[in-house]
Amino acid sequence: MDAQEPDFHHATPEGEDRERRICRTCGFIDYVNPKIVAGVVATHADGRVLMCRRAIEPRSGYWTLPAGYMEEGESVEQAALREAREEACASLELDGVLGIYSVPRISQVQIFFRARFAAPDIAAGPESEEVALFEWDRLPLSELAFPSVKWALDDYQAGHGRALPPSMRTQTPDMRPD
Repeated sequence: MDAQEPDFHHATPEGEDRERRICRTCGFIDYVNPKIVAGVVATHADGRVLMCRRAIEPRSGYWTLPAGYMEEGESVEQAALREAREEACASLELDGVLGIYSVPRISQVQIFFRARFAAPDIAAGPESEEVALFEWDRLPLSELAFPSVKWALDDYQAGHGRALPPSMRTQTPDMRPD
């Protein structure tokens, strides 16, 4: 039996309220859902904040917090810790959810944690030009890669690192990174 090539078209499946890609050949519905980004606001024992200067697009050369897409088969906590290892060679311990940020224009949900260092060493990973620990009054606020980085920093500072209920924010169309 020869396999047929998929033939996708856009239609609204029965019982749903939006168009989806549906295969005319087999009826498969291609659900496209938001991506989840996991990240951290990691502070050193002396209060300095870990930041990474991006070596990749989007926003190469701008500062960000360690964060990135979850992989299949990992928890959001594992993703946050893995991203910190990959981007800043940082070994961290999580201290709870800091904030949940919705970015509808790019179909992302970003979940940031409070974190502390389990080991003192940091170094730039392959996705970072450099990494640094910044005092709060020296953060490179004019060079942040994304609005959610500022949100996470603001939410952390507002709680002074305490375990407060997570903040929830949604990026509106007028909140562009550049």
